[in-house]
Amino acid sequence: MLIELAELAHGGSAVQTKMFVGGRWVSGSAGSQQTVENPADGSEIAFTPMASAAEAEEAVAVARLAQPRWAALAPIERGRLVALLADQVIDHAELLAQLITMEQGKPIGQARGEVGATATFLRYASEQARRIEGEIVPSDARNEEVWVRRVPHGVVTGITAWNYPAALAARKLGPALVAGNTFILKSHEFTPLSGLFIAALAEKVGFPAGVINVVTGDGRVAGSRLVELSDMVTMTGSTRAGREIYRAGADDIKVVRLELGGKAPFIVMEDADIDAAVESAVTARFTNCGQICTCNERMYLHRSISEEFLEKFVARVKALTIAPPLEDPDLGPKISAGEVSKVEEIITRSVGEGAEVLLRGGAITDGPLKSGHFMAPTVLLTASNGNPAMREEIFGPVAVAMVVDDFEQALANANDTDFGLSAFVYTKDLRRLMRLTNELKFGEIYFNRTNGELVQGFHSGWGLSGIGGEDGKHGFDGYLRKKTMYVNWS
Repeated sequence: MLIELAELAHGGSAVQTKMFVGGRWVSGSAGSQQTVENPADGSEIAFTPMASAAEAEEAVAVARLAQPRWAALAPIERGRLVALLADQVIDHAELLAQLITMEQGKPIGQARGEVGATATFLRYASEQARRIEGEIVPSDARNEEVWVRRVPHGVVTGITAWNYPAALAARKLGPALVAGNTFILKSHEFTPLSGLFIAALAEKVGFPAGVINVVTGDGRVAGSRLVELSDMVTMTGSTRAGREIYRAGADDIKVVRLELGGKAPFIVMEDADIDAAVESAVTARFTNCGQICTCNERMYLHRSISEEFLEKFVARVKALTIAPPLEDPDLGPKISAGEVSKVEEIITRSVGEGAEVLLRGGAITDGPLKSGHFMAPTVLLTASNGNPAMREEIFGPVAVAMVVDDFEQALANANDTDFGLSAFVYTKDLRRLMRLTNELKFGEIYFNRTNGELVQGFHSGWGLSGIGGEDGKHGFDGYLRKKTMYVNWS
């Protein structure tokens, strides 16, 4: 499979892929397949099997069979293999970047950045092998101790979104494996190739059969069965899909970690560095065509600086380049025609409910980009925190702003949401900074900087943005469960 995907990345014709289950590349027996489209031009680049529920069951069975032997290895041995996989990602970096751009549409420079993040997630996970800690605490009884140990869950299924198909797979796969679990990846139907490429690299490294598996197909068929049968499910995706997974795992009280949607506020106060805030706001809104869960989704601007900020912001947005992603523009295409329609519909409703158009972009339907799913940026200004653009996750190249009179109003409006993933605050007042811990209800706050979490941090959402979290020692600890032993030697 590595050769076929490499040829595709080099500009070859569409490929027929297989799934990776139990150390073997297998075709789906159901007979149906999913077409993978290049969002830049609408061309068909691959055909992937649509796994049946029975094939999902087989993947869990082989992963469960392999798990005890995998967990019996010394953690440093598990970490060594994950580190070798990181080496393979770096050795094949340009091929993987090309695949990411072809199936997801992000500009090639951003795809290369995703490959770097993919390797970093794996490398960081490998370094956790010597940090799996237990605890010994005294008992109330003589000649007795209480041991708290950390042990793997068993079979972990990772369900990933289409916006960062390689990095999100590595973010879950690395810590799950180092912790002693076996892993099944269920990539989004739009972007299965990156995960298959990583599986091909894992095969090259020599992971034992059944430790890493990749199942392709529909989430409501194969994905649902994986959720029902796995010991733990970690998912990054939409709030809608997260609810479905939460329900599917409810009967068995499944261990579920969900990183879902966001509606990040971007607060700019009167004492902020305006030029830095503008640059940050543009980056945080339009990177990957706005298809990031931590994106700047709504801006709250202090009245005294709002005019200056918006003038500079609109000018900066007008200067963004839009082109085929292999030309490395600022903006590539949206992932699909359906996503374009969704964003257009939000713009229409927002304007209909009173939003002022400062810059009208929208779907590009003529010229050399008309075959792809390209959108020019839109900038809106609204006086209502209830406007659709302020309430609904846009996940596209639309920026919306609202003017506020003070910090209290900014905080109140920012917190007036069901989401709680990330937030941005620009101010030089450290007293305001100290208030954010208790008063801004989000799991991740960027203070005087743009988005982009670090692997040693903790990426965690509140409310409809999810449960659990990824990254750092806390994220790694989520792939282990605790076992308490009362040891008496009387």
